[in-house]
Amino acid sequence: MAKKQVVKTFKLMAPGGTATPAPPLGPVLGANQVNPGQFIQQFNASTGHLNGKLVGVIVTVYNDRSFSFEVKTSPASVLIKDAAGIEKGSGVPNKDMVGTIKSEQVRKIAEEKMADLNAGSIEAAMRIIEGTARSMGVLVEG
Repeated sequence: MAKKQVVKTFKLMAPGGTATPAPPLGPVLGANQVNPGQFIQQFNASTGHLNGKLVGVIVTVYNDRSFSFEVKTSPASVLIKDAAGIEKGSGVPNKDMVGTIKSEQVRKIAEEKMADLNAGSIEAAMRIIEGTARSMGVLVEG
């Protein structure tokens, strides 16, 4: 049997466990030759434990119209907003601080994101997360 050839690889963001084939997901999947109903069913089954938390997905489409996907962790900004209990980041982060998080929370976020970050140690990952928090107008304490 012939080996499957990769036709296309693309990234998208979707709510884990609660994705629907309605826009914006359905049209993106259809335009890339992925059956939206089939993708949504498999995606929701594998991410049901996330309860609507936004996650990144890398979808690989093969020449026989089959596909595979890899679920990544949530974006750092989403995790920081959850930890700080805020709705959105600051429009002027260098002047208006919208929330605070503790360094233990930064460590927890860094440990969760470690596989997806370009960092050699947990301390380096924490510095990346702290920088993201600062750019969102979230103060890191202690």
